[in-house]
This record gives sequence, C-alpha cells and structure tokens, in this order.
Amino acid sequence: MVDITAPLLTDRPTLAGKVVLVTGGTGSFGRAFVSWALAHSEVRKVIVLSRDEQKHYAMQTDPAFRDPRVRYFVGDIRDKQRLMRAFKGVHIVLHAAAMKHVHIAEYNPIEAIRTNIDGAANIIDAAIDRGVERVVALSTDKAASPINLYGATKLCMEKLIIAANSYAGEGGTRFDLVRYGNVVGSKGSVVPLFKRQMSEGQLTLTAPYMTRFWIGMDRAVDLVLLALKEGRGGEIFIPKLPACTVETLASALAPGVPQKVIGIRPGEKVHESLTTVDESRKLVEYDDYYVVEPEFPSWAREPRTDAGAVTDGFTYSSDITYQLNVQETRDLLVRLGFMDA
Repeated sequence: MVDITAPLLTDRPTLAGKVVLVTGGTGSFGRAFVSWALAHSEVRKVIVLSRDEQKHYAMQTDPAFRDPRVRYFVGDIRDKQRLMRAFKGVHIVLHAAAMKHVHIAEYNPIEAIRTNIDGAANIIDAAIDRGVERVVALSTDKAASPINLYGATKLCMEKLIIAANSYAGEGGTRFDLVRYGNVVGSKGSVVPLFKRQMSEGQLTLTAPYMTRFWIGMDRAVDLVLLALKEGRGGEIFIPKLPACTVETLASALAPGVPQKVIGIRPGEKVHESLTTVDESRKLVEYDDYYVVEPEFPSWAREPRTDAGAVTDGFTYSSDITYQLNVQETRDLLVRLGFMDA
C-alpha cells in the first residue's frame, strides 16, 4: 500500500530567489502550498491570485500567512489583461484555479468552460508573453475518460497546457501537469460533509460501492514540487494512490451512524481512473508515481531512461488499486488530522 502521508520527495526544490504565483491561491491547495513555501523554501515572493475577495481577507488575517513575502492579487483567470499585470516578474505559475464541483458544472456549463478552458488559454498566453519560466497546472482523475462536463473541461485544459510547449518554443516557458484524485478534507470533499451530517444522525451516500482515490494535501503539494523538479515539458505526473468505497469511508469516519443511499448524482462515475488505456503507450512508471509523456513533442526534450514501462492497455482506476479497509481508512483519517485516535 502507498502511504499518502509520507513525503513523495526527499530533495524538494528550494525555489531560491523565485517569484511564485498561485492561481486559485486562496483555495485548499493554494493555502497549503503557500504554507509550505514560507516554512520550507527560500522563495523570494509568493503571489496569491484569486477572484474571491472574502477568501483574500480571511487569508490575509490568518496569522499563518503574515509574512512580507506574500502578496494578494484579486483577479480572475478569465481576464487576460489582469493576468498580464499579475505575471510581470513572475518565474513560476502554479495553476490551481477552476470550477471543480461536478453538479455545478453540469448546471452551469458555459461558466465552467469560460473558467476551466478559456482561463487556461489566458494562463498560457500571459505566461509566454511575460516570459514565465515554468507553469504547472493541476488536473483531476475526472479528466481521464471524462463523462461529465467538469472532467471534459479539465481534459481540454490538459491538452492546452501540453500544446503550449510548442507555442513557447525551445528555451521558452515550460508547461507540465499533475493529475490526482480527491484530496482528503479539502473544500467540497465528502469528509467535511460526513462530519457535519454526524451531528444530524444520518449520513447520505450516493452509492455504497462507489470507489474513489484519496490523497493528502501535503502529498498533493509534493507532486507539484516533483513536476517542478523533474518536468521536461508536456508531461502529466500521476501519483500512486489507494482508494476505498464510499461506504468504507462513512463507516470509518462515523461508525454506527445510520447511512441513507440517495443515488448517484448527474455526471458521477462509479469508479474513477487516473490513466486511460490509450495513455498506456506513453506511460512510464516509477516507485511512487507515473508519468504520461507527450505523444507529439515538437520541442526539444530529453527522453526518460530511468523509468519502467507498463503493459499495453494498462489503466489505473480506483477499483483496481489498493483498497483501504475500514481500519486502514480510520488510521489514515487520524494521521491526516480529521479524526481523533
């Protein structure tokens, strides 16, 4: 079993002297990355870009982020001119801003497209035009063989980010991606929902047998740092993760609390995939992660010679990875701070 609470990297990049901008920086990932950068790196400046004024205020007044190296920039990735202003002097962009809720994207498809696809195109143009060195964009398991609009928009985002290396040309901005599953306890996660429902005396489950990948936020940050350290342009970094059923998670978090099955919501999969069958041709394997190499690289890049190959037709899905039992899930929640021992 992969321990998702263990560090993915033993030698993290120092970011010495770098100016790093995080889109969606007031969200769960942004706050976690900024915390890491302030505590463990030699970063010169971290710019938090977000369109949510209230989240900016909450972050600015949080003692954990009272550091002169942090800047707060209200802006929307839909606004290319605002990005051009924000990216001036920036070395590294971490692109985490997105509409992320499956059912909200289904009901508001144009808004999801404008943010997740058009916004990504704006990130690319602004990064290239401002001479940004590196861009790492965050994707999701729902982008692999998508059946909902959210997943489809993130797949389009992936394709745009990979192709951006061709637009940047040799020596220009380098673009890479990370793709991972559900972050335990993040905003919109089922864990906070279940914890709220515990006091109401009943948990609502979409489907007891539904499986989901799980990753801790520290490991998600590590994966981005891995992409910054090892990325050669146009690659997707995918962590090896455990999974469990929704019923297992509910039983681990709230043993004895009644469970009500409400059915699968529009656009939801029973099982998620982190890789597709077609990606197996360009997928390489390391001890703790996979890398999808670009299929049509038209820019100079070094081939990977230190990784293993996967079998043709391989796919990595939440129903075939290591399945956590109730006790293992409980232990994981304890280690991540969402339950008392």
